[in-house]
Amino acid sequence: MRVATLNLWCRHGVTDDYDQIADLLGSEYEIHHGGGRTPDGAGATIASRWPVTGLHEQDLSVTARVDPAEPWIGRVYVAQIDGPEPLLFVNHKPSYPLHMERERELQAVATARLVEDLLAGERRHVLLAGDFDATPDAASIRFWAGKQSLEGTSVCYRDAWAEAHPGEPGYTFTTRNPLMGWDWDRRIDYIFVRCEAKGPTLRIDRCERLFAELVDGVWASDHFGLVTDLSARAGGV
Repeated sequence: MRVATLNLWCRHGVTDDYDQIADLLGSEYEIHHGGGRTPDGAGATIASRWPVTGLHEQDLSVTARVDPAEPWIGRVYVAQIDGPEPLLFVNHKPSYPLHMERERELQAVATARLVEDLLAGERRHVLLAGDFDATPDAASIRFWAGKQSLEGTSVCYRDAWAEAHPGEPGYTFTTRNPLMGWDWDRRIDYIFVRCEAKGPTLRIDRCERLFAELVDGVWASDHFGLVTDLSARAGGV
């Protein structure tokens, strides 16, 4: 299967008059928009070629510092997808301010617990993707990667970029892109595959940056996205 994530610089999102995602993707996808959208329609969207049989959403306002005026930030949106390999696809969008790693830690734990509650012991692949607004050495990302526990909880997800490009920085928010508007390069966008006891439930065959070059003088967004090819392991999940 192929999975992609992109923090699209929304100029015209999803409103009563216009659906940017449907305009970009066409009619081949089943499209579901999460709540918590801005007046111009910015927010999380999940699109799938396979049937989406369940949707779950949770607010991640874990402290008073999570700004309610930015409703698309601090949310998790989950789609239950029934394809050849049944899976949960999880879009995790934590708080972005640099000083709010504590909130990102709590938000990561809340999302991880939601996923485990939704699985309820069922064997199903879990793909976790989005703009996590933290670099690989941050506590919230180390938590996802199984390198440390938080709040009495631990999980382990395999970082697709790190698996496919060990040691390479893989910046997704970079000064090479003039839309970025910050002053240093960071890898903050991820695709993760949930692990069971001995490793990820899907094999990571490839991971590349998406929309990481100019096209006719235009950047697709202020972020570079990611695209990952995955395949089933022997014996399934």
